[in-house]
Amino acid sequence: MKVKVQTLDTGKGGDIELNDEIFGVEPRADILHRVVTWQLINRRAPARAARERSDVARTGKKFGKQKGGGTARHGDRRAPIFVGGGKAHGPRARVFASSLNKKIRALGLKMALSSKAKEGSLIVLDNLDVKDGKTKELQSKLGGLKLGKTALVIDGDALNVGFARASSNLESVNLLPAMGANVYDIMRHETLVLTRAAVEKLEARFNG
Repeated sequence: MKVKVQTLDTGKGGDIELNDEIFGVEPRADILHRVVTWQLINRRAPARAARERSDVARTGKKFGKQKGGGTARHGDRRAPIFVGGGKAHGPRARVFASSLNKKIRALGLKMALSSKAKEGSLIVLDNLDVKDGKTKELQSKLGGLKLGKTALVIDGDALNVGFARASSNLESVNLLPAMGANVYDIMRHETLVLTRAAVEKLEARFNG
């Protein structure tokens, strides 16, 4: 698959040949759904348990008379109604984790990339150089690229410092290194922007 390489100045920077085994796979909704579900489950933090009556270190001795005190007949300081007492029916410790076959995860990422290429929502940039690292300057340049409402920009191993600084104030633009490319972030953005370095790293990631 041959794609035009653009620059931030909306000029053409030649062509690039994308590997059809990565960018030309027919997307399947069930595979993408499995990978996204797996990602979101593993993003959940573990649930912390609350201390119940058996976990609270307080005396179990009856602290008042059964009758004649004019109050309720309590027999245990660990009761939930007391400050410092154990919680009734509190949350239990849980770890939210899920596993998914590596081949399915890799296939899901290929399908996410292919989906953007098939929709025409994939843009390849020569580089992300922004001279002064100014948001206003970058915003005017991105306007010519027609990125839509949201865009995910993926760079090579290291992020371009100037672009990262300039795009940090743009809510519609998110930046990731090639190692951080994932199905969920790709699918939830309207446009996917890859640099030449990102294309090389992604192709090496699947071929290596």
